[in-house]
Amino acid sequence: MSAKICFLIGHRDTPEEVFPLLRETVTRYITEYGVTEFLVGHYGSFDRMVKNAVLAAKQEFPQVRLTLLLPYYSPEKPADIPPGFDGTLYPPDMEKVPKRLAIVRANRYAVSVSHYLIAYVSHPASNAWEILDAALRREQKGLIHIENLAQPK
Repeated sequence: MSAKICFLIGHRDTPEEVFPLLRETVTRYITEYGVTEFLVGHYGSFDRMVKNAVLAAKQEFPQVRLTLLLPYYSPEKPADIPPGFDGTLYPPDMEKVPKRLAIVRANRYAVSVSHYLIAYVSHPASNAWEILDAALRREQKGLIHIENLAQPK
């Protein structure tokens, strides 16, 4: 059985009040959808809250993995795995991507390999909005399930 992957993306300035909903959503994706791997970046408040939410869920579901998405990599200085993460993912063919495009390209790759996307995207002037838009096109084809916590149900 292959891992069910959930990518999480949101604004750097996501308010702390989102954490309880994020934590509940992570747990729900484990129990209802069978997600076994959460993939997230390492920039800003949303990513930090994701890390904390997944670490809390791992207390009850130790089989769950937390993977850090790396947009940059240097063979001279391999990336250390930050505390709490189980591993890293550096997308293929990123070596030639200009640094200013690396985060967007890595995020697009993450969307392409994920079964689920949990987002906190509330304003259009952001890279997160562009990634959500790309994911919505995949959702129309039945390739990914998306939940945007910034939009009330």
